[in-house]
Amino acid sequence: MASMGVPDVLTRARTVAPPGWSRWLVPPAALSIHLAIGQAYAWSVFKPPLESSLGLSGTQSALPFQLAIVMLGLSAAFGGTLVERNGPRWAMCVSALCFASGFLISALGAATRQYWLIVLGYGLVGGIGLGIGYISPVSTLIKWFPDRPGLATGIAIMGFGGGALIASPWSTELLSSFGADSSGIGQTFLVMGLVYAVFMTVGVLLVRVPADDWRPPGWKPSAAAARPLVTTAQVSARNALRTPQFWCLWVVLCMNVTAGIGILEKAAPMITDFFADTSTPVTATAAAGFVGLLSLGNMLGRITWSSTSDLVGRKNIYRLYLGAGALLYLLIALVGDDSKPLFIIAAAVILSFYGGGFATVPAYLKDLFGTYEVGAIHGRLLTAWSTAGVLGPLIVNAIADHEKSAGRTGPDLYSTSFVIMMVLLVIGFVANELVRPVHPRHHDGPSAETKATVGPESEGAVR
Repeated sequence: MASMGVPDVLTRARTVAPPGWSRWLVPPAALSIHLAIGQAYAWSVFKPPLESSLGLSGTQSALPFQLAIVMLGLSAAFGGTLVERNGPRWAMCVSALCFASGFLISALGAATRQYWLIVLGYGLVGGIGLGIGYISPVSTLIKWFPDRPGLATGIAIMGFGGGALIASPWSTELLSSFGADSSGIGQTFLVMGLVYAVFMTVGVLLVRVPADDWRPPGWKPSAAAARPLVTTAQVSARNALRTPQFWCLWVVLCMNVTAGIGILEKAAPMITDFFADTSTPVTATAAAGFVGLLSLGNMLGRITWSSTSDLVGRKNIYRLYLGAGALLYLLIALVGDDSKPLFIIAAAVILSFYGGGFATVPAYLKDLFGTYEVGAIHGRLLTAWSTAGVLGPLIVNAIADHEKSAGRTGPDLYSTSFVIMMVLLVIGFVANELVRPVHPRHHDGPSAETKATVGPESEGAVR
C-alpha cells in the first residue's frame, strides 16, 4: 500500500531486494543519479556566454549555481528524514522530476531573456533535485556495504564529481551547435533537461534496499568496531545534532568545500585570467578542458581517497585533505603563474581532496553515529555545503570583480582568495583534530549491539 501519498510502486516496501540479489547493482543505480546531478560542477561553462548575452557580471552569473548549492543543502537537511522513511526509489524519482524541470524552466528563461527564470529553474527547482538526489542512495549504499562503506559511497558519489566530465564537453558542443546567444543557451538547457530525465529514470527503476536481517557473508559488526572512532551503537538524527562531533564535522566539511568550490565554480574564467598576460593565453576550448580535468580529479578523488579511508581511517584521510590542500594553495599563490602544468596539477589535486571529502563523510558519520538514521544525519550535515556554496563563489568572484575594477589583471585577481582558502583549510584541520567517539549518553535507536565502543582516542574526548 502507498503511504503518505507516495505511489505504491515508489514505496520502500516495493524495493526490498529478493534473496540472492547482487548488491553490486546498487552503485550503478546511484551513479545514474549522481552522474546527472553532477552537471552542476560544469556550470562555469555557461558563465561566459550568459555574461556576454545577458550583460551579467561574474558575481551575477554565479547566482544559479550558488542557489542550487544552497537548495542542495536545505533540501537534503529537511528531506533527509523523508528519504529514510520513503526509500531511495521515491527520492530518486523526486530528484529526477525536479532536476529535469529545473533545466526546462531555465530553457524558457534563456529563450525569453528572463534571467530570474534561470535562477529560479536551475537554482531553486533544480537545487531541490540536487539535494534529494545526492542523499537518495547514500543510506542504502551504507546498508548494503557495511563492510566497505568508504568504497561504496565513493563509487556512487564519484558520479557527482564526474558528472561535469561529461557535461562540460557536452555543454560546450551544444553551445557551439546552437550558438552562445540566449536562444542557443535555451536550446542547450532544453536538450540537457530531457536527456537527464531519461538517464535518471534508470536509477529509479534499478535501485533496491536490503532486507532488515541481511548481512554481507562473513561480516561481523563487532569486529568492525574494534577501530578508533568506530561504534556499533546507534544515534538518531535528533541526538546527533546535540553532539560536538556533528558540529566539528560540519566545520570540516564547510571549510573543505569552500576551498574547493571557489575554484570549481570559477574554473574556466580563472585559468583564462591567470595566463591572459602570457605568450600562450588559454582558449575557450582549453578552459573547458580544464573544467573537465578538474572534474576528473574531483571524480577520481572520491573513489580513491574514500576507499583509502577504509584502510587508514576517516580522521587520517581528512588530515590529508585539509593539510595538504592548504599547502597546495600556498604553492599556487607563490609560483602558480610560472607554470601552467603546475597550476593545473595543483588545482586538480585540490579538487581530488574536495571530492574525497564528500565521499568520505558518509562513512565518517556511519563510524560515529551508526546506520540507524545516517541518511538523515548526512542530509543535515549538508547544510555545510549550502553555506560553502555561497562562501566559496562569493569570495572568489567578489574579490576578482573588485581587483578587476581596480585595474589589476592575471594572478592578482585571485591571490587574496587563495590566502583566505588556506586559512579556512587550517580551521577545518583543527576541527577534525577535535573529533572523538560519541559519548554513550547520545546512543539510542534500534538494534544497537553495544552502547559504546571507545577507542584509544577517547582519552580527553570532546563530549
